Amino acid sequence: MVEGTHADPFALLGVHEGPEGSFARAVLPGAETAEAHDLAGNSLGKLSQVDARGLFEGKVKGKPQPVKYRCTAGAHEWWITDPYSFGPVMGPTDDLLIAEGTHLRLFDKLGAHLIEHQGANGVHFAVWAPNARFVSVVGDFNDWDHRRHLMRKRLDIGVWEIFVPDIGEHRAYKYRIVGPDGTVMPLKADPYAFAAELRPKTASLTARPAKPDWGDAAHRAHWAAADARREPMSIYEVHPGSWQRDENGWFQSWDTMAEKLIPYAADMGFTHIEFLPVSEHPYDPSWGYQTTGLYAPSARFGGPDGFARFVDGAHRAGISVLIDWVPAHFPTDEHGLAHFDGTALYEHEDPRLGFHPDWNTAIYNFGRREVLSFLVNNALFWAEHYHVDGLRVDAVASMLYRDYSRKEGEWIPNEQGGRENWEAVEFLRAMNKALYGNHAGIVTIAEESTSWPGVSKPVHEGGLGFGFKWNMGFMHDTLQYMARDPIHRQFHHDEITFGLVYAFSENFVLPLSHDEVVHGKGSLLNKMSGDDWQKFANLRAYYGLMWGYPGKKLLFMGQEFAQRREWSEERALDWELLGAPAHDGVRRLVRDLNHIYREKPALHARDCEAEGFEWLVVNDAAASVFAWLRKAPGERPIAVVSNMTPALHGHYRLPLPHDGLWREVLNSDAEIYGGSGKGNLGAVEAQGGAAQVVLPPLATVMFEFMG
Repeated sequence: MVEGTHADPFALLGVHEGPEGSFARAVLPGAETAEAHDLAGNSLGKLSQVDARGLFEGKVKGKPQPVKYRCTAGAHEWWITDPYSFGPVMGPTDDLLIAEGTHLRLFDKLGAHLIEHQGANGVHFAVWAPNARFVSVVGDFNDWDHRRHLMRKRLDIGVWEIFVPDIGEHRAYKYRIVGPDGTVMPLKADPYAFAAELRPKTASLTARPAKPDWGDAAHRAHWAAADARREPMSIYEVHPGSWQRDENGWFQSWDTMAEKLIPYAADMGFTHIEFLPVSEHPYDPSWGYQTTGLYAPSARFGGPDGFARFVDGAHRAGISVLIDWVPAHFPTDEHGLAHFDGTALYEHEDPRLGFHPDWNTAIYNFGRREVLSFLVNNALFWAEHYHVDGLRVDAVASMLYRDYSRKEGEWIPNEQGGRENWEAVEFLRAMNKALYGNHAGIVTIAEESTSWPGVSKPVHEGGLGFGFKWNMGFMHDTLQYMARDPIHRQFHHDEITFGLVYAFSENFVLPLSHDEVVHGKGSLLNKMSGDDWQKFANLRAYYGLMWGYPGKKLLFMGQEFAQRREWSEERALDWELLGAPAHDGVRRLVRDLNHIYREKPALHARDCEAEGFEWLVVNDAAASVFAWLRKAPGERPIAVVSNMTPALHGHYRLPLPHDGLWREVLNSDAEIYGGSGKGNLGAVEAQGGAAQVVLPPLATVMFEFMG
């Protein structure tokens, strides 16, 4: 008891019934005398010191109940409420659901919760460590002394718990775990912690998740009643640490970001802000993709309530918030999940299953029900407590295939001898079913780079159950095309047309993400061919093509004003470029594209359905012209036409399905965007199934049928 190595401290410490009434026993280091009181302050009797190291015991009045001790040593006096005099917080229903792997509110049970329990305020700690010999919670409230708060083990489920009275928010803590072989593990952060210290410190913090008051009911009701596939979705992808910085070059708080980013995104016409991972992570250059605190918004940007206020503010402005979510792998930092209880608990023991060669990280053991529950509950947690509108799930392909980035002999086939990771498939299906089943209006988006079938098909139809999938093929093929000298584009016409062969096989998001502007890849502007004028013209034409192409849109921050430098997480974006007309012209174009895309149902209402698309010009490779129709039932169709050469086509015959007036609603070559100003004087007239149109050089134009 004194050394903190007793297998069941609750059996001996605290207040117990005895043959002569209640009997109390406590370890009170440093005390010379101890007197027991009930929580109201009434004396229950004095205890005797039976061991000089601080062990006291004696008879007390009344039935067993929570008690506190008045301790003295010389002239000093202090009070301690006895954690071992309180009963357990968790109950048999929790045990059953956790054992089944069907508990969908684990975040209300595990971790550190500020509660009132049996008449006292304090924090209930609970952690899953089934193979540990002993687990203690240590922190700034007990001098990091493992002997003070040795926890109770719930044998059926391997969860350790203790209620520590008289402590509140912002207390630092970790778990001291003794493994099955007696090895004392490095102090572990809480897997379910709601907050954490700012790196390089690694302790968890007691905190309340999110905030109690929300004003986003109208926003949530709209999306709950909508079919996201038929709604405009233009996503602004943001790394919160480098969108802007404060005057000292430090990270902005969530509240400061809310004041600047939300109005900017609203003015630019974006419907969604997607953050790179916001969960706690130790290493800035990982951009959050190596997380050690899945339930804790990063301390870099303030407390967890700050992120909740950002989401609430975005919703009130009509903007949805998505977060990148990383269930594929986790870093092996010693304070994290790796060998959590002295065994491979969250990961596989065999590195052929449990180690990721690309990122030097551990892979979750998706086949273990407690690990699956940990991750599924985390997805539910962000939707419930922080009202996020969706999750973009990172590195799905790495989960689906056992041989991902592995050579022969470095992976283990499944039971059928194949490369599919069926445990990961079941996890992804369980996650999507839980999210869509419990949170109307939520969306999940898979970053999946292979041809795995049915990624965005419902689970009951045999799919993975995602709402959307990133269209990596579109990104790869079209960027490759735009990098080519226009004189050679005629020989690579299919790099644009091929994507339409499979454009409706999934519900796609077209991603121009952070991955395309890092690691030596340069910016989108510098991927374009030609001299500086042509690079800007190419980029504008490309954006026009993309916003007219079927699928939801995603653009990484800085690319909306043609950032020249490659992105770095170490600095803010180059906002001074907006003083240059060419850069501000691109920003104006993206803003106008967003607003047209949102306002014209023909451009978004059938993004994921073949009936919303019709080719007008598919095989004019010699002129490098592409033209198609976007349409939706009962709405005015829009013709999208791209000329990917520097040649002006002054009398191009454009097939159109309806005779009459077609209004030019967008021209990426307009002078206001930095173009040459060539165009169609506002409209063209179609007769006999076609119109003579002007196609500006390196430009995309859109015509709306007016009748």
